[in-house]
Amino acid sequence: MEIGNKIKRLRLQLNLSQAELADRCELTKGYISQLENDLTSPSISTLCDILSALGTDLSEFFKREDDHRIVFSDDDFIEKHENGMLLKWIIPNAQKNEMEPVLVELLSGASTSVDFPHEGEEFGYVLEGKICIELGKNKYVCKKGETFYYTADKSHSIVNNGKSGAKFLWISTPPNF
Repeated sequence: MEIGNKIKRLRLQLNLSQAELADRCELTKGYISQLENDLTSPSISTLCDILSALGTDLSEFFKREDDHRIVFSDDDFIEKHENGMLLKWIIPNAQKNEMEPVLVELLSGASTSVDFPHEGEEFGYVLEGKICIELGKNKYVCKKGETFYYTADKSHSIVNNGKSGAKFLWISTPPNF
């Protein structure tokens, strides 16, 4: 890891000059310059002072950037086919997050299994076709371009009663799929 380059990026994000950072840390501008060019290495104590002035700490500074992946592609998705339904987990390991998005495709006449009441909320956006949300004793139709949102405190499932397939993004919090 290039410590100097990372310190420089943090400093520039805060619009600080080398002199301003040096003043905040009781160091010289020359030392900050040498550090940013990887010509010297700071002691742990000095690095802690610099990072504090930059609004971060050692653990955040040394955290691998791929630990917080932001973008995922089709190669990352996990698929499961069952009874006329295709489930695509579009965020790997989402069950460890606070919400879990799943892309669902239902063939005509297919449905999700009944989900029993649980804590949390569920949201969906219909991308293709038309679905019927069965929530407790009530039924709600949701068409392409429409969204649904409910608390999951009643038994619920989603059915495709249409003549063609349906596709929707389904997000559950906490993760439930």
